[in-house]
Amino acid sequence: MAKVFEALANAFIAKMNCERVNNQEWKFRHADKINRICQEYLPRGSGFDSGTEIDWNASRVNRLVFITAFHHMNDSGMYDGWTQHNVILSPDLALRFDVRITGKNRNGIKDYMSEVFSSAFNEDLPEE
Repeated sequence: MAKVFEALANAFIAKMNCERVNNQEWKFRHADKINRICQEYLPRGSGFDSGTEIDWNASRVNRLVFITAFHHMNDSGMYDGWTQHNVILSPDLALRFDVRITGKNRNGIKDYMSEVFSSAFNEDLPEE
C-alpha cells in the first residue's frame, strides 16, 4: 500500500516521462490521478475552503508544489480574511518527506498547515 506522497510523486514522474515521449493519453491519465488524489486526500474545508491543487508549472521531479488558501476567523467566529499559500513537498532522507509552507504566517497558521499537510501526505492510499 502506497502513501499519498508516494503516489503523487510516482504519478508526477510518470506524467513527465509521458510528456518527454509525447504519450498524450497516459500523460492525461497520470495528471487526472494527481488531480483526483488532491481532491480526495489533501485538505479541503475546515478553513481550506478553496481546496488544494497542484501547481503544474512550479512542480519538478524533486519537489511538488501545491496551491491552497486558508480562510481565517476572528475571536467572534466570523470569517475575516484569507491567506494564500504554497505547500512544497520534497524528499528528505531521514523523514521520507519535508513540507514547507510559504505565504503570510497570520495567527501562526503555517505550523498548523504543516501538521495538516504532513498528516495528509502520510495517509495510506488504497490500491487501485
